[in-house]
Amino acid sequence: MFPGNQHTVQCLQPAVLAAETALELSPEQRKRTVWRLDGGAGSDGHLRWLLQRGYHVVAKGMSNRRAEALANQVSRWDAYGDVWLGEVEPPVDYGRPVRVFVKRRLKEAAFVHSYYISTLSLPSKGLFMDQYDARGGAEVEQFRSDKSGLCLEARRKHSFLGQKGYILLTDLAHNLLADFYYRALAGTRFDGFGAKRIVRDLLAFPGKLVFADGRLVRVELLTLKQFTGDLTIGLERYFLGG
Repeated sequence: MFPGNQHTVQCLQPAVLAAETALELSPEQRKRTVWRLDGGAGSDGHLRWLLQRGYHVVAKGMSNRRAEALANQVSRWDAYGDVWLGEVEPPVDYGRPVRVFVKRRLKEAAFVHSYYISTLSLPSKGLFMDQYDARGGAEVEQFRSDKSGLCLEARRKHSFLGQKGYILLTDLAHNLLADFYYRALAGTRFDGFGAKRIVRDLLAFPGKLVFADGRLVRVELLTLKQFTGDLTIGLERYFLGG
């Protein structure tokens, strides 16, 4: 952890080295590890350093001026949602083959641009942007959703160790919900559900768990509930590994 006033430029390399130590990443494991970085860490020096250590990257470039210059080199723009994507040659030598994408979007009736660097081999620019958009966002994904969905703010203990226990249990619940979402709900009608709606509208379903020989063999849900049919499909995916 670093102080809130310390910029990512100063934090990245110590954080990567600390992660390497904590996870005991060997050179071979680094070759299968992808760092997804926003613009605060996307300097040429940082990207070269990560690539020299054997990592893959999906990163947003740091320089707005360079993004505008690269946009002028794009020969073809492809629509992706409400933005457009183009591909250009790398502006500098990163020491390893990379792909460079430029994103164009409208802001107050004018085009603004950003650029992205990746070592991943993907069949389309849209899939690359999906990979970038899937990077971590703890301030939204964990802190805010845990406060609303898991009622983190409502739990308070006078004891420091008691409060620490609440937070650790909330982290465990957060990870279990994330696993449940990606294995059971992603790609279904519940794709847009956050932690609050999962807990309130899905996991609070009236029902019964049926066990045999210490194993869960059946989940019975109240059929009158609105989401029963679709949730049953998600639960089958979750428990059967589909």
